[in-house]
Amino acid sequence: MTHEVKLMKRIGILTSGGDAPGMNAAVRAVARKAMHEGLEVYGINYGFAGLVAGDIFKMNEATVGDKIQRGGTMLYSARYPEFANEEGQLKGIEQLKKFGIEALVVIGGDGSYHGALALTRHGYNAVGLPGTIDNDIPFTDFTIGFDTAVNTVLEAVDRLRDTAASHERTFVVEVMGRGAGDIALWAGVAGGAEDVIIPEHDFDVAAVAKKLQSSRERGQKHAVILLAEGVMHAEEFSKALGEYGDFQLRSTVLGHVVRGGSPTARDRVLASQMGSYAVELLLQGKGALAIGIQNNKLTTHDITDLFDSKHQADLSLYTLADELSF
Repeated sequence: MTHEVKLMKRIGILTSGGDAPGMNAAVRAVARKAMHEGLEVYGINYGFAGLVAGDIFKMNEATVGDKIQRGGTMLYSARYPEFANEEGQLKGIEQLKKFGIEALVVIGGDGSYHGALALTRHGYNAVGLPGTIDNDIPFTDFTIGFDTAVNTVLEAVDRLRDTAASHERTFVVEVMGRGAGDIALWAGVAGGAEDVIIPEHDFDVAAVAKKLQSSRERGQKHAVILLAEGVMHAEEFSKALGEYGDFQLRSTVLGHVVRGGSPTARDRVLASQMGSYAVELLLQGKGALAIGIQNNKLTTHDITDLFDSKHQADLSLYTLADELSF
């Protein structure tokens, strides 16, 4: 969606939904690129809730200094389902008018994109950046925070394997990923997991048990299984698996620890590229666009296209994990 190009003076930035490592790098890139182009930049705290409440402040170069390496989001985040209603949207627009903000960059996931689309339809161009560790946004190979999350899980898996080997145990490691198993899948391949259980692929507990038993017969007495939370809880899976044999099972839920930590170089670069590109799009008078990266090139898609599509896991990695884990 493109509105008539006019001389723009002020833009806003907000982060919404779950935090993701690299959000601060994206905020920094948006702010500094905008300032480089002669724009004033306003930070909006607590996402759409803060927008409606008017929790808005003017940023300068120093505001985003010493932030690129920090996890979480300096603008904080909050879920605000009320923004799905026009009443909430109009309250937010009142605040935009009050502060003279003419366009926004929204960093977050699916819910954040709905808000960006609504604002554009009300005449305020908004561009969405994919900030979510789950990597569950369509039309982008990677989301901001995913690479860091995978590396955090991988470090934990490497440590757990040490104790699994020492005690000849099987660890079922539950990681975030309600509707998308990318974190489990990528960490499973990188960590040499004996099995990976994700929502996008059927599984058979009996087959998992058979694979573990075969490994034991060959002399490998320990194992690590990566489980996406969207399938079932680790304790539940362990209980089901335990009915097929004594595998010395232990369950570990990594939980929200996967969201935190300093972003990797890859996430920092990706966030910086996307943040700068978002400002360029707004300067061109464009809104209701979601930025992605495909085949290592920045792309844009109409936000509405994302709502009719679903992220597809790379199931060739699932096959690879299975072939290398026997």
